[in-house]
Amino acid sequence: MATNPIAGRREWIGLAVLALPTLLLSLDMSVLHLAVPDLAAELRPSSTELLWIIDSYGFMIAGFLVTMGTLGDRIGRRKLLMIGGAGFGIASIAAAFATDPVMLIAARSLLGVTGATLMPSTLALISNMFQDPRQRSTAIAVWMTCFMGGMVIGPVVGGVLLANFWWGSVFLMAVPVMVLLLALAPTLLPEYRDENAGRLDLVSVALSLGTILPIVYALKEFAKHGPQSTSLAALVVGVALGVAFARRQRRIADPMLDLRLFRVRAFSVALGITLVGAITMGGVFLLVNQYLQLVAGLSALEAGLLLMPQAGAVVVGSLIAPRLAKRFRPEFVLGFGMLLAAVGIALFTLVDGANGVALVIIGMAVASFGMGPQGVLCTEMVVSSVPPQKAGAASAISETGAEFGIAMGIALFGSIGTAVYRNVVTTPPELPAPVAAEIRDGMPGAVNAAGRLADPLSVLAPAGEAFTSGLHVVSAIGAIAVVVFAVVGMVVLRRPPRPAGEPVSAELDPALV
Repeated sequence: MATNPIAGRREWIGLAVLALPTLLLSLDMSVLHLAVPDLAAELRPSSTELLWIIDSYGFMIAGFLVTMGTLGDRIGRRKLLMIGGAGFGIASIAAAFATDPVMLIAARSLLGVTGATLMPSTLALISNMFQDPRQRSTAIAVWMTCFMGGMVIGPVVGGVLLANFWWGSVFLMAVPVMVLLLALAPTLLPEYRDENAGRLDLVSVALSLGTILPIVYALKEFAKHGPQSTSLAALVVGVALGVAFARRQRRIADPMLDLRLFRVRAFSVALGITLVGAITMGGVFLLVNQYLQLVAGLSALEAGLLLMPQAGAVVVGSLIAPRLAKRFRPEFVLGFGMLLAAVGIALFTLVDGANGVALVIIGMAVASFGMGPQGVLCTEMVVSSVPPQKAGAASAISETGAEFGIAMGIALFGSIGTAVYRNVVTTPPELPAPVAAEIRDGMPGAVNAAGRLADPLSVLAPAGEAFTSGLHVVSAIGAIAVVVFAVVGMVVLRRPPRPAGEPVSAELDPALV
């Protein structure tokens, strides 16, 4: 049996270079929310413009991930990474110094498009640089730790910057990182491409965007306003174009997305577990963060600092996963980690009103620790279950699944939590009808209304209890979903013992090689 080449010092230093934009990209996903009050006061956007300022970044990333993963396979992953890094730095400067809402929306959209080049490129390069299965597992663990840790420490970093500088400072973090990437990438990162790749099918690109963008939009609108004609129409359009996209990929000679990848059991199952994990963590953690600020009354910086144990738990859980997978079956490490995460999520069902901060912090840490192996091992299964020349496309599919999962979690669990809140919340009978309606609309409305009342506690106490009831329901659903897919992963991914050095994933489909 041929031995996979062992990565040396150059590859490990190159991993550090790849980790920087990964950390930055996840920071950028979470830090803007803290800057919204300041930039809204400065730029005075309308409610619609503010919505697009917040959402355009995520829309573009979700819409272009598959396209950029496929493009990297064709033109070269290092080249695409450097092009995207340069564009991301330029867009960050434009966003930081935006003078009106339209300019900021355009800059955020460009950040999303260029950001979509970074994730699949970095992960695909890792899969090529680290061909030894054990080294690749460790490298992916470092990469995943940076991605997940960046999302957790984003509120802390943003809080510190906004306490000392103007709102645009949160975007300028990207500039020195991208300059360093452009300086070091040609020396430390090798170039990889699929030598047999065909031309990029622009019709497929259009169909993929037409599929993803309306569906993401519909999910976000469901979360904000519930089912409406506009969001339902967007969902129907997205699904119809998705069917057309899939049919075209089966028909053309050079598909943008090779649907044969889904024949590989490890690829499909790992992708499904990733999707469920993202749905659960995205939805539950959204409500947990709202609880800390809206119910417990913490500032964004205070909440971020209290969530630092979660960042440490993510790091530890991600880094020990490859070591555990060497001693025990990877699917069992994955499954038992998810069961532990379910225990952490279930702790949120015990939170009581505004007095559950300690329980929330413990639950977040336990859940994050348990989900650490899931992120690393599922990503490893996805990228190692396909031939190296397909790594870019596989990485993009994995990241698209995660993006969809987060959007779906926010939409589905956010809607459930809001529905429970509206059914449970009570308002003082003497309040004017408009104020009572504002309170019943959601916890943010209750906080705003309470600030204008002589007795704010008469509103905040029942509203906090109602919001906590929604958190209980969502957490119970999330915990059950994680348990179910933990068992599915342990059963479906179970295989006879593998020879030493063989990848943890399922066998390749011969048609893919």
